[in-house]
Amino acid sequence: MLLRARLDDYARELGFSAVGVADIVLTEDEQALQEWLAAGMHGEMDYMSRHGAKRSRPAELLPGTLRVISVRMDYWPGEAQPANDVLANKEQAYVSRYALGRDYHKTLRQGLQKLAARLAADAGPFGHRVFVDSAPVLEKPLARNAGLGWIGKHTNLIARDAGSWFFLGEIYTDLPLPVDEPAGAHCGSCTACIPACPTGAIVAPGKLDARRCISYLTIELQGSIPEEFRSALGNRIYGCDDCQLVCPWNKFARAATHPDFKVRHRLDSATLVELFGWTAAEFAARMAGSAIHRIGYERWLRNIAVALGNAPNKPGILAALSARADDASELVREHVAWALRQQQRAAAAQGPTTV
Repeated sequence: MLLRARLDDYARELGFSAVGVADIVLTEDEQALQEWLAAGMHGEMDYMSRHGAKRSRPAELLPGTLRVISVRMDYWPGEAQPANDVLANKEQAYVSRYALGRDYHKTLRQGLQKLAARLAADAGPFGHRVFVDSAPVLEKPLARNAGLGWIGKHTNLIARDAGSWFFLGEIYTDLPLPVDEPAGAHCGSCTACIPACPTGAIVAPGKLDARRCISYLTIELQGSIPEEFRSALGNRIYGCDDCQLVCPWNKFARAATHPDFKVRHRLDSATLVELFGWTAAEFAARMAGSAIHRIGYERWLRNIAVALGNAPNKPGILAALSARADDASELVREHVAWALRQQQRAAAAQGPTTV
């Protein structure tokens, strides 16, 4: 079909690394989702269950939907300080690689809208809606069914030619496009991602308990981070990439080409003390246009306080924490108090300093 061939060309011209078309049948994935929700593994993410079956039944979310166009866009920041180097330096702040640049939602949405407009120029007006984490959509199963990759044991999508460092977006449409062959799984016997998780959140191959996941704890969780996980957070202040960093398929990862995904505000190399010193106004100004902005200043400080508690016992660390011991936020004060206790224990373990 000529329109399907043009879809590939248009997607490449708009900066997408791959595009595919899936049907809307997600029966097995719906069952897996319901079991996951019933086990409470979504934690406080009530939006995962709020919309009934619309998440797994595209035609209920957008009546008339016949196909889902799924796209990938690479985000790996090739110019960033190496992730493992940052994780090893406990005085630096680790930010998940996807959040080092601008917020991807607007970038992908604009690209998808342009893609739909080009299709409409060829096919005439058609029913459609663009999604980028903006509605109840099972994006990874749909991308798998569109041939863009398979869902790995860490629950992220993996492509043989691109690893897993990419964003996904969708166009729900009533165009009867020919569907692509679903991608087969190629993890084989590899389980590297499972023991790599600092908090043991990958409880079985392909099953993630979000309540234990550092990305959930630092981004989705609104209240206090459970103490049992705080030490495991290390210096990760926004998200976690450990399961992807050990995945052998990421040797094929492609560096981002879109300028929006270049590192901003030195987030790949900033120190914890430096970021903890930002005022609310500085946070708002610097994180405007960033995915990080949505967690807000209070949770930003909460996360950094935990990381400072895990940092080396040094005067600058103690001074930064002490300066916020009486913070206006009860949430911040609680995490600062924990961090100071951690630092005191570390100092006691080191013993008296001799000159």
